[in-house]
Amino acid sequence: MHYPFLKPLLQALPLLLLLACRPDTPATTEKPTPATAPQQLTDDLGRRLTVVAYPRRVMALAPSATEMLYAVADTATIVARTQVCDYPAAVLRKPVVSSYPLDMEKLVQLHPDIVFTVEGITSLDDAARLEKFGIPVYFQRFGSMKDIFRALNDMGRILGRPAQARHFTDSLQAELQAVTTATPAGKPRPRVLAITWQDPIYVYGQNTLFTDKIRLAGGQNAVTEQFAQPYPALTREYILKLNPDVLLGGSFGKLDSTFFRNYPELKRINAYRNHRVYGITGNLMERPGPRVVESVRELQRIVSGR
Repeated sequence: MHYPFLKPLLQALPLLLLLACRPDTPATTEKPTPATAPQQLTDDLGRRLTVVAYPRRVMALAPSATEMLYAVADTATIVARTQVCDYPAAVLRKPVVSSYPLDMEKLVQLHPDIVFTVEGITSLDDAARLEKFGIPVYFQRFGSMKDIFRALNDMGRILGRPAQARHFTDSLQAELQAVTTATPAGKPRPRVLAITWQDPIYVYGQNTLFTDKIRLAGGQNAVTEQFAQPYPALTREYILKLNPDVLLGGSFGKLDSTFFRNYPELKRINAYRNHRVYGITGNLMERPGPRVVESVRELQRIVSGR
């Protein structure tokens, strides 16, 4: 019996058998999009680390870095704060991870994709322990105003938000330009000594961000010698030799009853004799973060005597 409809099937049989033996193939001819490779980064200490392409869980172990995250990151990605992170107010709603001593167990449980910190805040040993758990730690280092703008842009790039970071730093630089333009050119620059501790007397050294900020504010760091430590301990004799025009570290009344009572010979410095002793906002002075222009404004008001 003749079955003409079988002829096409018999002719197609070799091709059907070949396809049946091949592995599954995608239904489309388009090439699949390759997975984005992890980022290979070098932090400010020269440490190499690998970070996922688009971090979705981030935190910082320094309050200045936390402020930077709130300036450039998607705030929903910030998983925690430290016990000293208090700005902006929204950060207070985040879980707390102790930074000193470091609560390693809680941090590992949160398992952020990257942790930002500042040189001197987190030990290299703690960073190495975190990295063994697959948590990269990115250190920042600050010596000038430019370092703050660079750090913000670096953070934006790492977090996949470079445009947001660039817009923010451009605004900050415009504000800073307006502040420094208001500083009269050619006016004498008062010598400013900023103390961080009274016994022994520790101060902001030449190789600190303070030197750049006080210059932009119209003054100069009274400490011109560069010590090995950024915050050196000074003797009373050395401070008398510096003879600062302005002293920062507390109001006149407060320091008169404490600092100058303990070191009465320092009443001979210009700052005391002219009652140019001032308190400053600690968070602004200490943190190399997004509010740095606000800090320069405060210093400018003090230097100018307004």
